[in-house]
Amino acid sequence: MTVLVTGGAGYIGSHTVLALVEAGERVVVIDNLSTGFSSFVPEGVPLFIGDAGDENLVEGVIASQRVDAIIHFAGSVIVSESMRDPLGYYRNNTMTSRSLLNAAVTRHVRNIIFSSTAAVYGNPDRTPVPEEAPTRPLSPYGCSKLMTEIMLHDSAAAYGLNYVALRYFNVAGADPLARIGLATAGATHLLKIAVEAATGQRARVDVFGTDYATPDGSCIRDFIHVADLAQAHVAALRYLRQGGSPTTLNCGYGRGYSVLETIDAVRRVAGRNFAVASAARRPGDIVAMVADTSRIRRTLDWTPRYDDLDTIAGHAMAWERKLLAQRQGFELEAISA
Repeated sequence: MTVLVTGGAGYIGSHTVLALVEAGERVVVIDNLSTGFSSFVPEGVPLFIGDAGDENLVEGVIASQRVDAIIHFAGSVIVSESMRDPLGYYRNNTMTSRSLLNAAVTRHVRNIIFSSTAAVYGNPDRTPVPEEAPTRPLSPYGCSKLMTEIMLHDSAAAYGLNYVALRYFNVAGADPLARIGLATAGATHLLKIAVEAATGQRARVDVFGTDYATPDGSCIRDFIHVADLAQAHVAALRYLRQGGSPTTLNCGYGRGYSVLETIDAVRRVAGRNFAVASAARRPGDIVAMVADTSRIRRTLDWTPRYDDLDTIAGHAMAWERKLLAQRQGFELEAISA
């Protein structure tokens, strides 16, 4: 049995591939490397460079690698970008997912784990937000993910697909051993931006909106460590293979931190200050988003290990310092050459 991971060279995908390999699974990756890195794919894991929406490629990989389960990460993930290019997001996310599901149905792959998002909720009526809350996405990104959830639901009824849709809250941090992490240029993740500022790579951190109806005026988010999220995928795979029924699960810790509190955590672990500036609100941003995690905790055999903001920030900082040292080393080599 083999697990196909689409987008397995990207940030969350590569951490999940690593967790699967360490759990003894046989893994194969499809990634077009638009935002991923081949060096993040563990040695011995086959990497097919191409699009997850290429049905011929996907069907060939399923057949040749004896795939029995798919974990689908591949797609575009930036809210603000989706506001500027909605059709691009419906192509990269919704249409790609449709093609992938069709290939799975054609090749009789029943178990699917989908990388969804809390953005499907929009501004929730209450927090923590449960999975049965109304879905009212504020961005094409959230809409594109919700459309895939609907396709999964309908495909389960029509074709017997079995799936887990994992709705991520705010993913952050890096591998605790600093083997992999977030390396995409121009990343929009708050913690990534803050550690870049703390290491002198950015002039400041912009806080988009300081007049929200929250205790300090900035947005509130539920951060989940990427390594804990990777383990949730491993647990979801076990759940499906043991006959678990289709389900949708929030992935967070059930605890919210404001943007300003998160910046302070980075300052603490970095041991240095950096500039922070107030900026206008961004279209599509959600005011407060905290997960109700009761369903995932009773459904999956999953216990988070890194439920601490300073720990998440510390691992992100260690990874960023490693990246910076590598970059500076390459620059010195170029100068000496």
